[in-house]
Amino acid sequence: MATEGDPTDVVKVLHLLVIAFSWGMQVWVSFIAGFVLLSKVSLHTFGLVQSKLFPMYFYCLLGSNTISLAIFAVYHPRELLNWHETIQMVLFFMAVIMSGLNVQWFTPAVTEHFLVMREIEQEHGLGEEIGFSTNRERYVKLREQDPKYKAHRKSFYRYHGLSNLCNLTGFACTTINLIYLALHLASI
Repeated sequence: MATEGDPTDVVKVLHLLVIAFSWGMQVWVSFIAGFVLLSKVSLHTFGLVQSKLFPMYFYCLLGSNTISLAIFAVYHPRELLNWHETIQMVLFFMAVIMSGLNVQWFTPAVTEHFLVMREIEQEHGLGEEIGFSTNRERYVKLREQDPKYKAHRKSFYRYHGLSNLCNLTGFACTTINLIYLALHLASI
């Protein structure tokens, strides 16, 4: 049931809080927490934390993006959309799709390959160093000697890259919609 007219103040506040929550969470997880954690704990600890954090992060994003899309859609019937509102609707929808892809496919694949790589690395005494720059030669040697490790590493980085791409695309969608919302605070 689409609704014309102005939303109530409660709906406006809810919409603003949900999109601000999404944006703030994306900034923190994407640009701050990971880099700080990577510089303070071992690679395996970092991976284990990320394997627990990311599913919850993407589920929260999926939920908040879906709520934002639903609120926007209810107060902007398709038949009455202007050009700017159509773009906003597409951006809200894309943010839902990007977080959904991460929840459903990319995060589980990244975690699966990480756990196999972690096991192999532990067998070779790797993974307890802090940061990526140490023991680089030993990782290269392991890749050259172990085809199973090489295959999992390749898949890990492919899915990790796709996950990052989806995350950054969703972040861009949320940012643009938040900017548009800020420029039009009287409506949603």
